[in-house]
Amino acid sequence: MSLPKTLAGDVARNLVMVARLLDEEPERAYGYAKVALRLASRVPSVREAAGFAAYGVEKYAEALAEFRAARRMTGLQHLWPVMADCERGLGRPERALAMAGEPEVRKLDKAGQVEMRLVAAGARRDMGQADAAVVTLQSPELASNSVQPWTARLRYAYADALLAVGREDEAREWFAKALESDQQGTTDASDRLAELDGVEFIDALDEEEGEEDDGSSASGRGE
Repeated sequence: MSLPKTLAGDVARNLVMVARLLDEEPERAYGYAKVALRLASRVPSVREAAGFAAYGVEKYAEALAEFRAARRMTGLQHLWPVMADCERGLGRPERALAMAGEPEVRKLDKAGQVEMRLVAAGARRDMGQADAAVVTLQSPELASNSVQPWTARLRYAYADALLAVGREDEAREWFAKALESDQQGTTDASDRLAELDGVEFIDALDEEEGEEDDGSSASGRGE
């Protein structure tokens, strides 16, 4: 759908702000998405952006509705994994798991299929099936030595799943692999490794405040 030039510019500016703010300031991103939605609700990219903005502030029912609308408009399947994750957010992991077995998954690219696997594993854990979550994540993509954009998150999820079933040594190995492949710092694998190794972090600010308190107490006693 084409928009008048002025309106298209207004919509584009709001979508740019959504993209800029989504990770760090999701509430503000959500506000910009709502403006874009009011201006151009029949544009698929607007509905998709509104979906991600709602997802970012945990408005899962709203996000799912927007993703469904965008999918109807385009006929594309790339939103299938995040739609399934919305079902998880709504407390319906069994629906997310069912979606992982639908024909739409075969139409996803490799990144989408990995994302679907992550969602399915999360759904298994939501349902108390921790061992099944481990099995769900076992795949050629996990075993590959090639580092792809999804590699760190997949390895991290596998490590976390292993830890949940008490396989601590294996979990440590996979957290290390996740850290090795996490070039963008998308996971806290280094913190999880340190935690497993018994390393305790001391907040420097708290330490300074403690020293100030000690000084004040000493000063008071001197008086």
